[in-house]
Parts: sequence; C-alpha cells; structure tokens
Amino acid sequence: MFDDGESLLAAHFSDLHYSPGHLAEADRCFGFAVEDAIANRCGVAVVSGDSTDHRLDAHTPALSALARRIYQLSAHMPVIMLQGTFSHEPPGTLDLFRLIGASFPVYVADRIHQVALVGGAFIPSDGAIFSHAEMDKLLTQQGLPDVVFTCVPTVNKAVLAAAAGVANAATAVGDHLADYLAAAGAVNRQWRAQGARTIGISHGTVNGCQTEHGVPMAGLDHEFTIGALFEAHCDAFMLGHIHRAQQWEREGRVVAYPGSIGRFHYGEIGAKGYLQWQVSPGEAVAIPVKTPASETVCIDFDGPPDMAKLAEMAADAGHKFVRVRWTVNEEHRQLVDREAIEALFVGSAEVKLEARVLPAVRSRAEGISRAATLSAKLGRWCELTGVDANPLLDSLSMLQNLEAQAIADQVLAGLDEMSMPVTQKVGAVEAVAPPFVAKLTDMELEEPSAAPEAFPVAAAEPVAPIATASAPMNWLTDDLFA
Repeated sequence: MFDDGESLLAAHFSDLHYSPGHLAEADRCFGFAVEDAIANRCGVAVVSGDSTDHRLDAHTPALSALARRIYQLSAHMPVIMLQGTFSHEPPGTLDLFRLIGASFPVYVADRIHQVALVGGAFIPSDGAIFSHAEMDKLLTQQGLPDVVFTCVPTVNKAVLAAAAGVANAATAVGDHLADYLAAAGAVNRQWRAQGARTIGISHGTVNGCQTEHGVPMAGLDHEFTIGALFEAHCDAFMLGHIHRAQQWEREGRVVAYPGSIGRFHYGEIGAKGYLQWQVSPGEAVAIPVKTPASETVCIDFDGPPDMAKLAEMAADAGHKFVRVRWTVNEEHRQLVDREAIEALFVGSAEVKLEARVLPAVRSRAEGISRAATLSAKLGRWCELTGVDANPLLDSLSMLQNLEAQAIADQVLAGLDEMSMPVTQKVGAVEAVAPPFVAKLTDMELEEPSAAPEAFPVAAAEPVAPIATASAPMNWLTDDLFA
C-alpha cells in the first residue's frame, strides 16, 4: 500500500460517465487507468462521483463493463466510490457495487461523514465526524488508520431549499458545507497529530475553477470556496464534477480535480486522465496520468463552410471526432452541401454537422401605418420601393368598386384585344383578317396602273368575316378555350 515508509500512493478517478453512448470512450480510458494504477501498485482507489452518465438498467452493457473494472480494481486495492450528481447517478445506483468486492472491499460513500481505512477495511463514523469516543475506540482496537477520509457527496439542494427557503437555498449550500468542513478540520488535525493521513473526497464546484471549455465558474451558488476546502485540513482533497484537470496548493496540502476520465463533449480543452497521489501527513503531491482519450476537431465558419479548408483539415482527421458548424442567412441555407462535407470526413470516427440559420427579418415600410386609407398605404409602398403606382391603384380601384364578374369580363376583353393584330371592316361588323389577306387588301387600294402587266393582280376573293360576339363570355359557364 505504501511506496515508502510514510507516503500512501492513491489512484484518483472521476467522472467516468459510463452509458450506452459513451461506453467505448469511457471503458477505453478507464480500462487504461485501472491497469496503470495496478501496475504502479497503488494502495487505494478513489472514484469521486459520476461513475455513470444517467440511470442504467442492470442488464445494460455499460453497467456490466463498469462493474468489471471496479471488480478488477478491488482485486488489488480497497476502493471507495462517492455519490455524484443525482441527474447522472440517481441515489441507489452505486449500491450494487458494495457486493462486487474481490480481495478488497468496495465502499460507497452516499452521505456526509468520515470513514477510516484500517488494515484494508473501511470503518465509518456514526455521525458526520468521528467523535472522541470513536477515535479512542479505533486507536485502541484497530490501531492507527492508514488514512481517514472526509466524504462530502453531492448535496440534495431540495432538502436545503425546504429547510432554508428557496431564496436562500443557493447560498445555504456553501454556508452549510463550509461549517461542516471547518468542524471536520478540527478532527483531521487530531488524526494528523496521531500520524494518520487525511483525505477529503467531494463532488461539486469550486468557485473560480474552470470548466472543460475554459469558462470560469464564478458566483455565489457553488458548493465550495478554496478557503473552505483548505479549512478541512486534509492532506489531499480529491474533487469530482468539473471535467478539466486543475489543482491548488497551500502549505504542502493540495486540492485537485483529475478531470473526466475521457473526452465526452466537443470543444473540451486540456488532457484527460487520472491522478496518482502521494499522500503523507501534512503533505501531498498529485501527478496527472494521461489516458488515451479521443481527439476532437471543431471547425466553425461565420458563413457557408469553406470546402477547400475542410478538405485540407479532412486529410488529418482520420479516426477523429469532427464537428463542423456554420452560420448562414435563411435565404442561403441551400448553398451548403451536407453530403459533400460528410464525404470529405468519411474516414473520421464521427462527423457532426450543426447549422445556425439566421431568420430573415422583414420590417414594414416607414409611414405605411400612418396612412389613413388603403390606397394611400399602397401609394406610400410604391414610393418607397420605386414602383409605378398608377397600374396598382387602378387595379385596387377595380377590386374595391366592381363585382367579380365585371372584373373578369374586363380582363377577358383585354385578352381579346391583345390577340387581334389586324382588323378590317365588313359592313357594320368588325372582323379579323390574316396578315396575307391584309397585304392583298392594301394592294387593291393602289391605282391599277401601279401593278406590272406581266404580273396581273388577281382580284381578291371575299373573305368571310369573323364576327366578334357582341355578348361577353361568362368565365364560369362558357368554354374559354374553344
């Protein structure tokens, strides 16, 4: 269990997020970490929350794979698992793991308390901290613990909201945990005076830490401050929940996140892995160990995707997870060829296409709302758009003043006039003549001497007039195409 006379070598894993969707990534990375911790002869394993990504049924391959890894660990060292976020790890999810210990036990910390590891066995406190009587009993009957854990699993904010009120629930969590950590600190100083190592384990957000996307977490609704964590006087404080590895040091004592075991989201920065801790009374060192997490490539365009740039990046994107994002106006959305982009990254592990379409914003022409009449509104629109208003106003007048039948008759009459290229009078009836007949008629009107004798002009035969119906056709009942 020890790499020298005083130091305890501990393996710290967090945010495994086993689930059907993340199974390949989680098991590849956690499997590497488990085998590395065993090879380095770590003395104890700590999983600081979010072992699963959501509720898992007992028959799911993801839960089975996680159980095999925990069993593999427990064959070589004691394992302590902390309750994580309720949405990821519903209460009761970890109870199954109490039953799978191999050579060493698997302890599940699902309440705020302290637990001592003595001779490979976990001995919990009855209350939130060890009482003086419990400490004396442990020292007398079991001897000095190898390590004393202060366990702070995810706090149920709903319970605090019911007790402190909804308005005060956000800050009440931090206040209550700070009070508890200060009380635990007094006990931990006593254990350290006896020569025992002290380790804190929790799952939550430290005010001022950074997420896996580089966003600082600042506010009054986070569970911890750095000052409150160091007040617990733990040699090492092992945290979970934030997926980016980071640590803080004060007087030899260290507070650290190992980050998630693998890369589960696009855009995550920093390496992924677990922490190997060397813990001595009053001093700790946390050494990151990288896992073979997947590589992700995020490509963003302010406009349609640049296919030349995508082709260049696709050449080096084999077996990587690729996300392409672009922003286009609504009228240009069809310019993006999704199939062509997918074809470029056919060799990648995954390609995810995300389009942000900006809707077209249309505003009313200035002054239209102040016009009193519909014709005035139409005239104003024509003025602003540079359109001739007279035809539109005539049409509007027809719509306002005539019946539908009369409007249709006028339209049909206009169509008839457009289809009459040449007309001739036959008696009192106007008829339409074909172009060649009209030419002959013009020739007849000239003087007879104008025609050459060799080409006598034959008298044109009478052309039957095509009379236009005097009565307008009915567009509802008549055959307009006869």
